[in-house]
Amino acid sequence: MSSDIAEFAVLPNGTKYPVIGLGTHNVTGGPGSVRKAVKYAIDIGYRSVDCAYAYENEKEVGDGIQAKLDDGTIKDKKEMFITTKLWNTHHNPRHIKENFQKSLDNLKVNCVQLLVIHWPISLKDGDDLFPKDKNDQIMFANHDIIDTWKGMEELVDAGMAENIGLSNFNKSQVERILQSARIKPCNLQVEIHPYFSNRKLANFCLSKGITVTAYAPLANPDSPLWLPINQLSKPRLKLKDCRSLTFISLYYNRRKGKEPSIFDEPVLKDIAQKKGKTIPQVVLRFILQRNIIVIPKSVTPSRIKENFDVFSFSLSPDEMEQIWALDKYPRIWIEKWASEHKEYPFHEDF
Repeated sequence: MSSDIAEFAVLPNGTKYPVIGLGTHNVTGGPGSVRKAVKYAIDIGYRSVDCAYAYENEKEVGDGIQAKLDDGTIKDKKEMFITTKLWNTHHNPRHIKENFQKSLDNLKVNCVQLLVIHWPISLKDGDDLFPKDKNDQIMFANHDIIDTWKGMEELVDAGMAENIGLSNFNKSQVERILQSARIKPCNLQVEIHPYFSNRKLANFCLSKGITVTAYAPLANPDSPLWLPINQLSKPRLKLKDCRSLTFISLYYNRRKGKEPSIFDEPVLKDIAQKKGKTIPQVVLRFILQRNIIVIPKSVTPSRIKENFDVFSFSLSPDEMEQIWALDKYPRIWIEKWASEHKEYPFHEDF
């Protein structure tokens, strides 16, 4: 059975965006693991890598790409589609260019193929990822997302980003950007997996010509987020103990009780067995057949390879409907720490 899915989504300016890329959020494996994962991914055919300033892994991504340029696997860094993200403390339009230059320096490039605003939430300006006051409370800022978007447009004008987009924005926030934008957002990156389809928001964006990228496409089955609070290593963790996005997300996004896992779903097991594929391959294929880009994360070579092998089969309409029926759980990445901010996106339905 051959694939009926294009290997690229074509963005409005003609840039080809690979429909499957290597995700790097919250990966484990220690220093150097992301660099090794990027190198291996490029070796087997990946040409898209998703990272972020707040993941604190841009340097490893840049090193991995540079290594593959040095050994001749790729001839030019422009063969790669690099996505990174403008962090919450860099929303001040007066400083966006100088702040984004730090990402370019980390990545060892002059321009990225896609830059998205990581969250509509702004925090106190600076390089401290989670600035806090003397009471260990997160210090918010209130930069207008429209002004921040104008700063993003200036990065395109300056040749620092080929394309710009959004991440974790809700429908009304996307509409506000669309109404005022000189350069329309070409992409929205949001949580999407079989348990949380984000169907309304994805369909809205696609109807507006905005591509959609699914993060956490496998629903993070191994993440500590899914553990009961009494199983967390630091149940009394304070903000002063947090040194990265990973730490604070693990703590503030924890969910209680036994959570579902895609690996335990009978319907996914059945379809995977019939196709001679794995459950992650079936799930990724399901999302791709929704015309949504996927960026599964891994630093394990066998899984990186497995995740890339999704073009040799397809799912029937009936199989798609069976997987749609799993869409009955809330989102994982609630970012509760930001819920008091006026631009917190998840108070609305979509």
